[in-house]
Amino acid sequence: MKPRIEMLSEKQIVGNKISMSFADNKTYKLWSGFMPRRKEITNSVNALLFSVEVYDPTYFNEFDPTKEFEKWAAVEVSDTSDIPEGMETLTLPAGKYAVFIHKGPASEGPRTYQYIFQTWLPNSEYLLDDRPHFALMGEKYKNEDPSSEEEIWVPIREKV
Repeated sequence: MKPRIEMLSEKQIVGNKISMSFADNKTYKLWSGFMPRRKEITNSVNALLFSVEVYDPTYFNEFDPTKEFEKWAAVEVSDTSDIPEGMETLTLPAGKYAVFIHKGPASEGPRTYQYIFQTWLPNSEYLLDDRPHFALMGEKYKNEDPSSEEEIWVPIREKV
């Protein structure tokens, strides 16, 4: 699984967030609250869904499945002037990302992440950067369908 390397331009997203850990995964709760309301976001750029994780800068120094991070269910917007009540905005800063395609059911995502963090990243010319991580889910995303596809965007910087 070889990623493509992309420079992301700054993006504004609007959605809902929740604090969670891998041990106390609240992804279903987050998305089931967001999806019925996503049409309230009137200035979305496209139909892509962003599943964003914001980690503390030291989060990956020593992995602890009970350590919390912020997870977002969101869409990209053209501006942040009209935010639905109860939703928030997040800026995804510009920067370099390794983009992987996860093929298969969403429940098999941990296998892809394990490859990225335990095999690809340590053997690459990159280090993890301190910016949000995200998955992009478009028309090929079908949740638990074996033919489902989503893009996993991992923030990187060159090793010095």
